[in-house]
Amino acid sequence: MATSLEHTQNHDPSQNVLIVGNYCHDVLLRNGDVVAETLGGAASFISNVFNGLTVSYHLTSKVGLDFKYPVSYDPIVVSSARTTVFHAHFDLGFDGNGHQDRVLKRVVACDPICPGDLPDMRFDFGMAVGVGGEILPETLERMLEICDVVFADIQALIRIFDGNDGTVKHVGLKESGFYHLLPRIGFLKASEEEALFLDVEEVRKWCCVVVTHGKDGCKLYWKDGEMKITPFSANQIDPTGAGDSFLGGFVAGLVQRLATPDAALLGNFFGSLTVAQIGLPKLELRLLQKVKDEVQRRKMQYISCSDRVDELKFMKPLGHEEFHASLTAVKSMSTHSIEECQQDLPVSPKPVEQIKSVHYAMQPKLLLNNPVHETNSNGPG
Repeated sequence: MATSLEHTQNHDPSQNVLIVGNYCHDVLLRNGDVVAETLGGAASFISNVFNGLTVSYHLTSKVGLDFKYPVSYDPIVVSSARTTVFHAHFDLGFDGNGHQDRVLKRVVACDPICPGDLPDMRFDFGMAVGVGGEILPETLERMLEICDVVFADIQALIRIFDGNDGTVKHVGLKESGFYHLLPRIGFLKASEEEALFLDVEEVRKWCCVVVTHGKDGCKLYWKDGEMKITPFSANQIDPTGAGDSFLGGFVAGLVQRLATPDAALLGNFFGSLTVAQIGLPKLELRLLQKVKDEVQRRKMQYISCSDRVDELKFMKPLGHEEFHASLTAVKSMSTHSIEECQQDLPVSPKPVEQIKSVHYAMQPKLLLNNPVHETNSNGPG
């Protein structure tokens, strides 16, 4: 399990988290027709959650001159490259339950993020969340040097791409080139499908493994135990970014000093919000304020009844079920609907030169009214 490092560099207390991963252009297709075009990349979904919960962060991302969405943190613009593009096909595959599933293809790849692209300062938390192969082993190693605790999404480590059409495939974690860094990582997040490419029983000896199970929530594995975290109900429209939003909520909870199980519950909450919308979700201000109120209340309860011993952080604290019930109540009070989201879409995207540091979520450009696919889902994918 990774431990805190000594602060040997400048630490900016206003920026608790370093997010590393490229922004993308996501195109959703069904039966060969474009359903939606939207801002993509794990960094966009995570920063969307952080903006909503007022979590301070620094984001390192690369795009090309063709990048077309305003974002809350300016990316590094590579004049000689194009922005990473993913096509998500919803008519080419089915999941294990026979439901229509997406097939991802990376059709354009921007430049990788190098160690020298990272800021020369210290952070409490680091998040390695590449989606298109942009995080190099040496970049992750640099993150481990400047961040006290690093969260790695396994998709940043094991994804490979077909040489002909860019279809996303996976290699085993041991063959990824990142395996030797696992003892220094704090948390490794994987979906249920991605978990097949690592030995959970072995990896949990070195770091906490978080496996998301879609409608069944998630499960935490650490050296001395494991724990299932309750899901939230959701009507799944588009699974894109659900795991990223989960990770954003999870880390946001830890930044707010919640116990690890409570933080994972907050992750499940944001994952369930994401699957109910197409692309990057719109998060209601009223809902976000109520979530922040519940998190603050829960934080004070936890601090008052815990001595913060490290070993106890993985135990389910008293009141955990009540915290789930309070978040469920907050979610049920929301009057937000997909139709309202579509009516409130912003105008055409701005060119990259006009991007300003504003804190709001760019919504997808919807081209058809029909949802991509619809099942029941309680959590992140």
